[in-house]
Parts: sequence; C-alpha cells; structure tokens
Amino acid sequence: MVNTLFLPELREMLAEHNEPELIEFCTALHPARTAEFVEGLTAEEAWKVIQFAQPALRAEIFNYFELDRQIDILIHEDEKLVASLLVHLASDDVVDLLQELPENRAEDLLALMPSQARRDIRRLQNFPEGTAGSVMTTEAACLDERLTVREALEALSREAESLETVYYIYVVDDTNHLRGVVSTRKLVSSIARQDKHLSDLMETDLVIVHALDSQEEAVQKVARYNLLAIPVLDDRGHMLGIITHDDVIDVVREVATEDAQRIAAVQPLRDGYLRMNLLTLSYKRLIWLTILFFAELITAFVLTYYDADFKEYIWLVWFIPLIISSGGNSGSQSATLIITALATEDVALRDWAKIIRRELACGIVLGSLLAMIGLGCALLMAPGPREASVIPLTIILVVICGTLSGSTLPLIFKRIGWDPALMSNPFVAGIIDILGIVIYMTMAKFVL
Repeated sequence: MVNTLFLPELREMLAEHNEPELIEFCTALHPARTAEFVEGLTAEEAWKVIQFAQPALRAEIFNYFELDRQIDILIHEDEKLVASLLVHLASDDVVDLLQELPENRAEDLLALMPSQARRDIRRLQNFPEGTAGSVMTTEAACLDERLTVREALEALSREAESLETVYYIYVVDDTNHLRGVVSTRKLVSSIARQDKHLSDLMETDLVIVHALDSQEEAVQKVARYNLLAIPVLDDRGHMLGIITHDDVIDVVREVATEDAQRIAAVQPLRDGYLRMNLLTLSYKRLIWLTILFFAELITAFVLTYYDADFKEYIWLVWFIPLIISSGGNSGSQSATLIITALATEDVALRDWAKIIRRELACGIVLGSLLAMIGLGCALLMAPGPREASVIPLTIILVVICGTLSGSTLPLIFKRIGWDPALMSNPFVAGIIDILGIVIYMTMAKFVL
C-alpha cells in the first residue's frame, strides 16, 4: 500500500538536496518500510533517494522494490551506479534481473562488475532454467576443514557481510569438495574449545542436491528435512553454492502459480498478469480454449448421434446439464486433489491402487447422494417412476466415471513424465461430458 503522506516532504528534500535528512530517512527505517514510503515516487526519484544510503543498505532497499521499478532503474539509470548496486545483490537475484533486461544493457552492466562477481553470474547463467543450479547463490560460508573454532569465527567476521546467510558453515577441503557442515549455533557453542578443528565438529551425513537436479527436488528436500539452506554440488562433489529458504519460497510460489494456471487451462505466464502483452496473454489462453472447444464439439456430434432418441423421449434433454455437470465437477475435484497431492508428495505413483480404491468409494458415496436428489427431481418431471430411474442410475455411473478419470489421468501424465497439472479441470470436464452423454443414453436405452 502506497504511503502518500510523506511524499511531498520527500520531494522537497530531494529538491533542496537535503543530505542529512535523506540519509536519516534511508537509515532510520527497515529497508522494506523505506521502499514502501518511496512507492509513490517515480523510479527516477526513488533511485535518487536511495543514493543517500550506504551501498549494502541501498541494495537491501532496492530488493524490496516492485520488479517493474527495479527493471526501470536498471535500464535508465547511470551504468556505473547500477553496476555497483548489482555487486551488493545476491548473485542469483542478479541473474534473474539481467534476464529481464535488453541483452546489450545486461552485457554493459556485467562488463562494469568486478571479475569475480562476473564469473559467478556467468556460471549461474549457464545452468538450464528450472534446475537447482539456476536458483542457487554462490555466497555461501565455506571454510577449510583444518581451521580451528577461533580461526573459523575470525574468518566469518571478515566475510559475513558478503554472505547470503550464515546459518550453516560448509566445510570443504583443498579442492573445494564438501566434507561436512557445522551449524552456526554449534560453532558458537564451541567457543570454550577454540582449538578444536571444524573437521571434529562437522556433520558428515549431508543432505545435498546436484546442480542439474530440478528445483522441485531441492524444494522437497528442504521441506522434508526442515532446512534453512541446502548445498548444491556438481557431479564430482565440488561445492558450487547454496539454495536458501527465500529461494525455496520463490520456487514454491512460481511452481504453485504455474500449476494453478495449468489447472485452469491457461499456458503458464512468464511475466506478471499486468505486465504481459495483451496478445500474448490471449494466445496463452487460446491454446487450451481451442483444444477444449474441439472437445466440446465432439460432445455436440455425440448428441446428434442420439437425435432420434431425444425426439422420442424429449424429457431426457432436460437433464443433460445435470448429468454432465455432476460428472465434470466430480472429475475436476478428483483431478485437483491428486495434482496437489502429487506436488506435495502426499501421494506417489506407487499409491495408484489405493488412490483408485478411494476415488471409487468416493464416487459411489457422492454419486448415491446426488442420485437421491436427482431422483426427486426426476419423479416430478419424468413421465413415470420407471423412466425417472434413468436419472439416478446415470448420475451414480457418471460420478464414479468422473472421480476415476479425474484421479487416474494425472497419474498417467506423471508416469509418462509430463506435468500432471496439464490434465486441467476443463480438460477433465470435457472428457467426462462425452462419456456422460454416452453413459446417459446407454442407460436410457437399457431402462426404457
């Protein structure tokens, strides 16, 4: 929420170049609050304000700006000042920002950064998108296993400002192979034994991910073992960097957003909703809408096949929306439950038999309850009790078909290596619409 009460005073301080008050403004508040107060300013004005903060604090405030504002600043402000800002950001964040910039601008900024920072960024850019390596940061606390507690604390005090986090100390050998990990708590509690070596304190039962593992695998390990950070290694066991809890949150948010969009039959959006070009946004929605359109077109053709039956029993037409919606809705529910359960590892492919049994049972229970309601309506609208029985019998079968289809199709997609979320709710509903009509008319012919 933009705080507009302080904007006139800020603009006045900028106009007067009131350095003491602008420095106090940047330092007195939490960086997030500072960023909130300058939201009402233009990107140029906000950039001028944070120039009065120290470089490290300036980077912290910048981190809390909206992405659009960050990009605007990186594109239009002085190259040298922008490059000096990027040096104080986490390398993985810099990679993400550079991806949003025009290629020439990104290269110009990289050229102005120190060689070590540039090498770290180049290395991260080489990892394919969606891998653990693409979201890791190289600013990890890595210390030699031969250091004593006293030497380790001294080294940490020198490096702390440049590190992403110091929750864990990663113990490495001369060739940068990860040997173990020491928590900061354990290191501090060992101050009384300052001559003890890190190799004596470290835990060697390590939870790691490889750089080419998927982001989702890293997230699952962090969640399963309740970690604040996880080390990223190459195939030879060399320490490359770490994925911290804030990176994990970003990945979880991104994956959840993509899954939600796929479940709604929308191709995942690369940019924010408001920042995406209208034609691109329409195209991403049109892909699945076209597929679903043809699926419903098949439903129309199926209906024409039973045209003679509908003419003879016109009252059957009245219940078509009830039949197909019962199956489609139950299928969408099952699909959503299974997709989310697969994403959170609540279920696995090996549980397919249990899943089918549970969904079959749910289909019978839900179908029976809905069938009783449908029977009451059918008795009022159908010619007689025998004819009315078509509706509850069909509802039971269609709901069972919906729950089984909605649960098994995501499992099949998972088995063949596709994202289960591709089995979107509208797609499941489209399949059940076709099956529902076939089941409905088959049951009608059988009873009538």
